Formats: sequence, C-alpha cells, structure tokens
Amino acid sequence: MHIGGFLAQNARKFPERFAVECEGRTYTYGEFNTSVNRLAHGLISLGVKKGEKVALFMKNSDHFMISFFAAAKIGAVVVPVNFRLAANEVQYIFSQSDTILVICDSEFEETLMKAKEGTKIRTVISVGDAVREGILKYENILSDNVNEPEIEISASDDLEILYTSGTTGRPKGALFDHQRIFNVSLVMLVNMELKQDEVFLHLAPLFHSAELNLFMISGVILGGGHYVHRDFHPVKALQAIQEHKVTNFFAVPAMYNFMLQVPNVDDYNLSSVRRCGYGAAPMPPELVRKSIAAFKTDRFYNLCGLTEAGPGGIVLDPESHKRHLGKGGKAMFLTEARVVHENGEDIKPGSVGEFILRGETIMKEYYKKPEETKATFKDGWLYTGDLATIDEEGYMTLVDRKKDMIISGGENVYSAEVEVVLYEHPAILEAAIIGVPDEVWGEAVSAVIVLKEGAEVEEQELRSFCRQRLAGYKVPRHIFFEKELPRNASGKILKYQLRKKMSGLTV
Repeated sequence: MHIGGFLAQNARKFPERFAVECEGRTYTYGEFNTSVNRLAHGLISLGVKKGEKVALFMKNSDHFMISFFAAAKIGAVVVPVNFRLAANEVQYIFSQSDTILVICDSEFEETLMKAKEGTKIRTVISVGDAVREGILKYENILSDNVNEPEIEISASDDLEILYTSGTTGRPKGALFDHQRIFNVSLVMLVNMELKQDEVFLHLAPLFHSAELNLFMISGVILGGGHYVHRDFHPVKALQAIQEHKVTNFFAVPAMYNFMLQVPNVDDYNLSSVRRCGYGAAPMPPELVRKSIAAFKTDRFYNLCGLTEAGPGGIVLDPESHKRHLGKGGKAMFLTEARVVHENGEDIKPGSVGEFILRGETIMKEYYKKPEETKATFKDGWLYTGDLATIDEEGYMTLVDRKKDMIISGGENVYSAEVEVVLYEHPAILEAAIIGVPDEVWGEAVSAVIVLKEGAEVEEQELRSFCRQRLAGYKVPRHIFFEKELPRNASGKILKYQLRKKMSGLTV
C-alpha cells in the first residue's frame, strides 16, 4: 500500500466521515479524495510523470493537503518548501531537487517567478487569482476525471524530499519513500496511541516534517478529522480547540509560550485534548509545567527527533514526564538510539557524546549529495550532529548542536543547560545562549533575552540569578535584550544570526 492508497481506502470505507476544514471549506473523506483525484489527473494532463519532482510553496491549507496527496497518487516526489525563504534560497532548493512543477499560493507568485529562473521548472500553478503571465490557475487544472489514477506505485517508490532547516548553511534534501513515511505513522500510532476518531488541529507549518508526517499523513491514514489554520494565532488556536473539540494537539515551544500569554487562557475549555505533543526545538521544563496547567492534562509528549529520521528519534511519554521532565526520552518504536564517543563507543552516564539513530524511518539518503550521505551514515547509524547525555536509566537529553557548543576558557558550555535556568526567571519570555569571540576566554557565554511585556530586569540581577544555579564559567558574560529572536519556520532559533549580530556589538 502506498500513502495515497490509504486515502482512497478511507474514502471507500467511510465516504461521509468529516475529513478536512480550512477557512470554511469543508470536505468529507469522499469529497476530499475526489478533489485529490481531480488534481492528480490534472497533473497527468500537464505531463507530470512518475518520479518527477513537484514542489509545494504554500501555507497550510486544504489545497496543500490536496496537492500533496495528488502528487503522491501519481508517483511524483513531493518537495515541500518553506514559504518564508528568500528567492535565492528557494531557487537553490528548486534547482537542487530537480523540481519540474510548483504549486504555490498566489501571494508567493513574485518570489516564485524570481526563484524559477535557471531551474528545470516547466509549470507553475497558483492557488488563487493568478495575475502573472505563464502561471496556471489551480481551478483550471482540475480534471473532470474523479477515478483513481492508474499508476502502479510500490512502497519502495520515492515520496518526499524534505529539506533540513538550514540553520548553519545550505539545506540538504532528505529523501524518503512511501514505506519509510508509513513507518513514521506506525511510530505515532504506537508511541502516542492515536485513535481513528482523532481530531487534529494543524498549526505548525505543513512543509515541516513534524506536522506533515507525524500528524497530517498519520491522521489521514487513520481517517481522523483535520482542522487547518493558514497562520498561527494564539487566540484562534485556543478557540479552535474549544469549538472543534480537538483531541490531538502539537505545537512548537514558541507557540505554547504565545498561547500562555493570552490573558484569559484559563477561560477556554481545552478538556477535549487527549494528548499534547511538543518538539522541533527544546522546550524548557518551566514552560512544560505551565502548559500542563493551562491544558489541564498531564498527557504531554516530548517528540525529540530530526528531519533525517522522518522525523524520529526519542520520546518522553506522559509517565516519564513525572520523573524525568526536561529530558529527551528513550528511543521511539522502530528506532534505536545511542550516545557515543567519536570512536563510536557508548558514553558512560553523565558524559556528553553524539546522538546517533538507527531504524525504519531513517531517510534513504541526502538527495544528490553522496559525500554528505556517506559522512552522515556510519555502520548503519545516522550521526545527527547533536550532543547529548544519557542517565543511568537510559533517558537521553540533547544539550546542544556540535556547532553551537561554547568553549570558554577551556570549559565546554552547553547552551541548553543555561537556557533552562534563564527560563525560570519570571521576567523572561525567551532566551538563547550563544558564544561570541573573546580575547581572553576564546568564547564568552552570552545571553540574548526577550522580556515579557512590561517586565524589567537588570543585567546583574540575571547574572546573580544564574550564579545561584550554575558554575561561574557558565554564567553569561554578555547579556543582550532583543524584541524577538530570529527563528526558522520550524521554530528553531537561528543562532548563527545571533552570533553574527552580537559579535559585532562586543567588538
């Protein structure tokens, strides 16, 4: 069975069941599958062949979901692209992935037309009123043929190229086939105990592997209901949970943080939520505690993985939260995880090593990057580039990226342990720890702080607060106050941007 086949199966089994709603457009499973087939035949009529690359340059929407499954049903390889990227960044992904057709939202047409120059793109389809010459209107592509496409697709055929976040340089495209993505769904069914009557709220971007594979695809395979928000707004998110009785909720830590800032958050009825997932970026324990109180449930899951694993990696389930809050967890279903020295041997509890993974959801390769693929895989294990610790019970915790670790005066400082302390301070909304060049120490531990609205705090107070909880060499030597932190679309803080900016301020 291929991914598109599960949708067709559900349309046959329960055609009248609610499937998707976005901005007032509502579909049953029968209607949704019909819309997918109409677009699939439209793509075939445009000459799209099995194995060719179709990029989605879109915000969250029913059209995104329809486009994804339409491409999957004809054997095309889907390339979801971050719509926040600049034209030159998008052009690199289009070119590197060999994209031949793009489906975009009309608001991104200008960026897209710049980005397609010099690429293999033959066709651009716009959702909305296409205003530029050479762009086809989505509605005009839809075929009258509502039958299943007669294209043979196997589990080993390629399905997605997911580009890494690119927080340190050019993104790489992780290639997955249908079987690997189905395995991701199995992991969610086991580790999060998803049911067929789930109601999902999609807030995080669908171009990102977490929302796309963990929840959108898993939810469609199950036959669950999907409410899709084009943009994240904390009040609208709370309203949607209450109104639609959402059962499964996932958000990046920054989203939880913004929802907790809603003045009357406690007035919303969030009791329908059976489980809350968080991931894509570290979530400080204090923020988890506050979120548990707001949602009035302790069914929280820390999903700690990476794009190259599907995403997959380790999970901290609700029971483990009670004794191990702040840790990453243990290996997910179908996955093995270890923390090793550079020689590949397991570290002892309390030490720091590299986090590595092996399992049934791991990517096939980096698309058209054999050297990077070879460097990432060793003896069948995926070397993630993340530094982690492991305790006596086998619980792992990511502490930093290799490239983000700070060496100050010969001592290693891991940003996560300092950030956790800063988040305990009542005036701090967000915090990021970086290293900036220092003539004496090599690198100086530096904090970039976003204060809560109306809050004030002196630098020395923050240093004293940290010194009571951390060794002296871990206390920030420089403290910078900013209105917001730069993030990529998956919620990860772009520390290389902060290092560049703050290094100039300390010279």
